[in-house]
Amino acid sequence: MKADRYEIEQDDEYYMLPEEAFHLLPEEWRNSFKAMADNGRAALESAERELQQLARISNSFTSLVALKHAQKRLSEYKFDTNMDSIMELDMLTTAFVVAYVRLHQGGSGSGFDRKILPEKLRSVHDEILEMRNKRFAHNDDHHSVSNALELQFDGDRFFLKFGLTLGYHIGGATEWHELVSFLDHFTVEKMEKILVRLKRKTGYEWIMPNGPPPK
Repeated sequence: MKADRYEIEQDDEYYMLPEEAFHLLPEEWRNSFKAMADNGRAALESAERELQQLARISNSFTSLVALKHAQKRLSEYKFDTNMDSIMELDMLTTAFVVAYVRLHQGGSGSGFDRKILPEKLRSVHDEILEMRNKRFAHNDDHHSVSNALELQFDGDRFFLKFGLTLGYHIGGATEWHELVSFLDHFTVEKMEKILVRLKRKTGYEWIMPNGPPPK
């Protein structure tokens, strides 16, 4: 007769036994684990709304991290009067604007409403959306970009001259950094409030990872 074999996983603090192997445990242990599992399921059912809210917030993490990175790179940017430097500034500005609009619009309900912003930052929010729509996403006119085509004729030949003017905030607008800081703190505070409600509803502690991101 061949005995059933189950793989027991181990990390730094726990042994993890698959539920299919519970019948091999002493009855007292089985009853204890079953009661623990039942309590956990009941807690999860009562906390469904809060868990859905946390899931929506987690959907925004990629955009928030990208936005913070673009803002950091902009703040460290050193301007130089050559095309490579200008194109790098254009790239960083584009990344910031696109990441911001993606965070705002979100997906699966993970975006944020303009109303949550302090009054002084709402006009900055509007300017970023306009920049995205008119400068980066489409070819509409935007005040920060101007193109010109000049024609000169000497009687025998036409000479073409192309002109391009691009406007930038060197290092990003000051208000952009304030906007990112607000959204970062707002997200953390929102999660902390949800964890408080989870504890009140379920009677259990809910722990959120804390500390610097992994390198």
